[in-house]
Amino acid sequence: MNRTVTLPTADHGDVTLPEPSWCAGHPRHNARDLRAEILHTGPAVVLEFRGLTLTAACLAQAPFAGKKAGNAVHGSDDLYERELDARGLYAYAAALETYAAGVRSLADQLLVILAGEDQ
Repeated sequence: MNRTVTLPTADHGDVTLPEPSWCAGHPRHNARDLRAEILHTGPAVVLEFRGLTLTAACLAQAPFAGKKAGNAVHGSDDLYERELDARGLYAYAAALETYAAGVRSLADQLLVILAGEDQ
């Protein structure tokens, strides 16, 4: 059985629509939103370090805005609400892996310095 959700909108009143199985709800939606602003979002994948959220991504679908299901919405300062298709997500993951390798290299250099080998 398919799930549905009914959300109030400023321009179309209550709108009932199918809700994807991955949708985690609509906590930011309010009655002042337009129908085109309805957004299904899934649970976020969060990169957190020492209590600080560095970036986050989740599946999103705006069924009345012409956007395709499966776009990603990123929540970091630089990528806030930037939409990526699957190819863009792979490129983003590769960039994170490159960044992680660079940070590991810095850690290696720091260990050498701390050991007094690079005076």
